[in-house]
Amino acid sequence: MQSVLGDYAPILVFGVVSVVIAAAMLGMALLCGHQKPYPEKLTAYECGFGAFDDARRRFDVRFYLVAILFIIFDLEVAFLFPWAVSLGRIGIFGFLSMLGFLAVLGVGFLYEWRKGALDWD
Repeated sequence: MQSVLGDYAPILVFGVVSVVIAAAMLGMALLCGHQKPYPEKLTAYECGFGAFDDARRRFDVRFYLVAILFIIFDLEVAFLFPWAVSLGRIGIFGFLSMLGFLAVLGVGFLYEWRKGALDWD
């Protein structure tokens, strides 16, 4: 049982060090940052329109489009990490499979770009 707990010691050390670093960064930001709030700075900002307007107000669908595009291409990167780690074991078949995957996503990206989905007027 002691050996199993000893295997988790580096994870515990990593967690403690990360909490200490995060606390130090927040503390330094509070101590060194300029704390001069004014009414405009203290208001809530919601996607380009007033935060306290009518909730049923129509707004541009491009907010959703940008979010969906971000999720799609963010998932692409999430698939690249395990592929890169296991590339030595999966060989040429895995490499060519990922090239096909990236080609399909690249064609989709070019299509969106040509249609103007990424333009913000």
